[in-house]
Amino acid sequence: MKSKYLSLTLLSGALLFAACTPADKRRSGQAAVTASPQSMTTQRSAAPVSKTHNTTPASGVAVDEHGHTAGHSHGAESDPKRVPAFQADAASLKNLPPTLASEKFSGKQREAYAAVKEIPKTIAQLPCYCYCDKGFGHKSLHSCFVDTHAAHCAVCVDEALLAYRLQKEEKLTPAQVRERIIAEYAPKSE
Repeated sequence: MKSKYLSLTLLSGALLFAACTPADKRRSGQAAVTASPQSMTTQRSAAPVSKTHNTTPASGVAVDEHGHTAGHSHGAESDPKRVPAFQADAASLKNLPPTLASEKFSGKQREAYAAVKEIPKTIAQLPCYCYCDKGFGHKSLHSCFVDTHAAHCAVCVDEALLAYRLQKEEKLTPAQVRERIIAEYAPKSE
């Protein structure tokens, strides 16, 4: 029973990561990370995303017409000008919950969890453009790293690594980092 639960958990995590990877990257065959019992591994995926609304794969996890699980919209936001939630008040920055240890992960996920652990107050002041504030009630990008959500979401990982580089290498303030994240990840008007 325990191994059945573990298999279902790992499969759900792999599907969540696939759902968190923007569809254009999945279609182009760019690398996607999936979980395996031994470790996180990188695979190529060129399979197109299902166009059927509310399909339910064998795992039982419902996905929408874009291949996203509940809580993820990746640019399909109804209000393209809406900036996802972030924390900017001093009181909320003093009481941030701890993030998961980076040692639990490998590759890019490990780097992102380590970066967030190093600059948590900056990360808490950033919106997360997987729009998890709507689907999961996250308060900021920091919330994604309190559990395994970010390990399965390329948007969270990439935002955190960009924020770390901007703060450490370009010496930007949290507000300046936030401006750059919004400019980079906000949906573009067509």
